[in-house]
Amino acid sequence: MSLLIQNISKHISLTPEEQLLFLSKTETHTFKAKTILLNSGQICKHSYFVNSGILRSFNINDNIVEHILTFACEGWWIGDMYSLISQKPGNLFIEVLEDAEIVMLSKENQDFLYAEIPKLERFFRILTENSLVANQERLMDNLSLSAEERFEKFRRKYPTLLQKVPQKQIASYIGVTPEFFSKMKSKLLRK
Repeated sequence: MSLLIQNISKHISLTPEEQLLFLSKTETHTFKAKTILLNSGQICKHSYFVNSGILRSFNINDNIVEHILTFACEGWWIGDMYSLISQKPGNLFIEVLEDAEIVMLSKENQDFLYAEIPKLERFFRILTENSLVANQERLMDNLSLSAEERFEKFRRKYPTLLQKVPQKQIASYIGVTPEFFSKMKSKLLRK
């Protein structure tokens, strides 16, 4: 069973025919590291499922500072939710960090599948709810936890990324400068 079907099966059951219909409405592509799948200002037309590799979504502010919103590893979904749902230009970039195989589901095909396989609406509602909860938790963490505590949560959530992602991107994700992150990490490793 494909990783994508396994992911869906965590929340809903599809018949073999429904699985085939679902997969027929997706496209699988391989991308090299540093490929930008979505630019800020574009309308997000796809949800991306990571079969292999690592992706990130981020924004660049007026001072040309990157703010990483999410990482997506094998078995995770990623997209610009605001843009995908509203079909208005978004403010996120989505970049491939490590050579990746990505399954793309267009907004158009997703809507078609909702009509043909109504339980997929439940699946994507669950994904959206989980994303909302994770974003709310992250916002609360940024308001109430120390940088060290945010880093510890990052290490628990993304244990495989510590060796694969540049430190400056981890620093961006937890909301500190790369210099502060380096000092903090050295201090934590000495403990």
